[in-house]
Amino acid sequence: MYSKEEALRIKKDFWIAFAEAYPRKWMLYDTKIKDVTFKFFIDNKKAQVLLDIEPKDEEKRKIYFEKIESLKTILLEEYLPDAILERNYYLESGKVISRIWVEKTGVSLNNKSNWQSIFDFFNETMSQFEYFFYEHQDYIKDLEINT
Repeated sequence: MYSKEEALRIKKDFWIAFAEAYPRKWMLYDTKIKDVTFKFFIDNKKAQVLLDIEPKDEEKRKIYFEKIESLKTILLEEYLPDAILERNYYLESGKVISRIWVEKTGVSLNNKSNWQSIFDFFNETMSQFEYFFYEHQDYIKDLEINT
């Protein structure tokens, strides 16, 4: 078990090493859609690349999710065959969001020998997610076009 300071140092070292391994600007919060963001996640059991849809307006969240859901076949066949789509994903806080993600299990932030495979997973998965999003962003963003 690591102290709080050691855990923070490991996490910081991980993200610095990732940025050095793949020095590029990721889309993340720059989707041009308020409260629709890409995220990286790592803990001691899994790594995930996420697309969180969390507008405060429930109707907007529903529409954005349904637009991406309508592209599910394209997403799975051309970009991310292992993507999981969940309309009502419950965060630990109890907040309900919509989430699309890809997960790599059996890896740990605390195991440095896992880092390169996590970096590769993050790079490949986020790149595919971004390609998908760039290709379909006009449709996803436009709330006037119904699914």
